[in-house]
Order: sequence, then structure tokens, then C-alpha cells
Amino acid sequence: MLYPIRGRRNDPFALMRSMMHDLESSGVWPSTSRVTFPAVNVWQGPDAIAVTAELPGIEADNVEISVKGNVLTVSGERKAPAVPEGARWHRNERGYGKFSRAIRLPFAATDDKVEARMINGVLRIVVSRPEETKPRRIDVKAA
Repeated sequence: MLYPIRGRRNDPFALMRSMMHDLESSGVWPSTSRVTFPAVNVWQGPDAIAVTAELPGIEADNVEISVKGNVLTVSGERKAPAVPEGARWHRNERGYGKFSRAIRLPFAATDDKVEARMINGVLRIVVSRPEETKPRRIDVKAA
């Protein structure tokens, strides 16, 4: 493919942007404009890991959470809205369909140590750390 540079001599990155655009549109290179759904935040405390996921418009019944070893998986489906017959979309930016996110945990967990709660479209998952993986303080005895 030819990449003419006339008219863009002042922009040293124009050729690179043009090539990246071609790679993204052909499907060879992953697009940087695609958003991973759902957006998640993960943080760790001394006793547990907390995960929050934004799931607007999704009922709690349509979300599945599973833990296998050290991988937490959140999956589900966001259903498309019913559109009356003969209606025409003017803008359709929200994605619909099945989704799945896998999050690697720093320890192996069991599903009996996982709590999940959905409030106002935000899913909060707390995975408790097993006792055997928690750091222990060892007292030093004086001789």
C-alpha cells in the first residue's frame, strides 16, 4: 500500500498514524479504541482482594461469577433494548451481547470465600484470602 506524504511534511508522525489506522481497520492489529467491558478496579488488602465492575443496565440475575484456582471470572449478558418495528437508530454506541472478564488473583481462592453484591449497576466482589496464605508474625524469643 502506498502512503503519500505530500501535504503532511510538517507532521513527522502522520505516516505512522496512517499505517496504524490501516492495521487496525484490517483486523491485523488490535484497535486501541475498543473498550474492554466491563471496566474493573482491583485492589488488595491484608485479608482480601476487592473487585468492582461497572455493569450499567444489567440485572444481577444475568451475571455469573466463578473462581477456579487463582482466576476470578465475571461473565454475563447485556440484552439489547426492544426497538419498535419501523424505528430507525440515530446513534447506537452501547455494546450488547455476552461478555466475560478473567482476573488473575495473587492467591488460589475457593468460591466459599467469595462475596458479591450489586448496587446501582456496580458489582462489588470481595475474595477473602485463605488463612494459610496470610502472612504470619513470628515472635523472637530472648535467650
